[in-house]
Amino acid sequence: MSSPRPPAPPTGSRELVLARIRAALRTGGGPREEPVPRDHLRSHVPADDPDALLDLLQHHLADYRALVHRCTADRLPLLLAALFEARGTRTVAVPPGLPPDWLAVTRARALADDGPDGPLTAARLDTVDSVLTGCALAIAETGTLVLDAGPAQGRRLLTLVPDHHVCVVLAPGQVVASVPLALPRLDPTRPQTWISGPSATSDIELDRVEGVHGPRTLEVVLVSDGG
Repeated sequence: MSSPRPPAPPTGSRELVLARIRAALRTGGGPREEPVPRDHLRSHVPADDPDALLDLLQHHLADYRALVHRCTADRLPLLLAALFEARGTRTVAVPPGLPPDWLAVTRARALADDGPDGPLTAARLDTVDSVLTGCALAIAETGTLVLDAGPAQGRRLLTLVPDHHVCVVLAPGQVVASVPLALPRLDPTRPQTWISGPSATSDIELDRVEGVHGPRTLEVVLVSDGG
């Protein structure tokens, strides 16, 4: 009885790659999971200095052309009323869970996204002058606001259609130093929107155009007991 012939050597690149994979699987030489070192720097600024983080957040927000305001919690309704008055805002889209006292003294009419007529449609939002929301977190090192559809934030559509977005950040609880410190505090299953300044884009000649795929004007109110 003749012995079986050995398999023919691979003749093409595809066959060569597949032959190597089969050989590795037969010998147990498949891919191995190696531990990934996590010793990278998690923040470039001290994360335990709330005042410094708030100053850094304000600097980077302004660098992204956001309009930044600071106040204490008791002055917030008056400041919001002044912002809407200065812009000529007549209607404000309001997400579920927004504290009612935020709009206690404004003359603008609040349009609730969870009102009796159901969620605001894109066509209806296109006629709204402004939208007011809170946020989940604000990242000082990048000047980024993170919304995750939680209380006082609402659906992503609310902050994409109106031309004017006012976002309130409560310090120090909602301010973190860096992205690595923000991620563990966010739920990856929630729909997140990361905002760094007003909506903007540039063409091939680097001409900047704002308001293409989101609000043309972003105003951020940093609220803290320190004023």
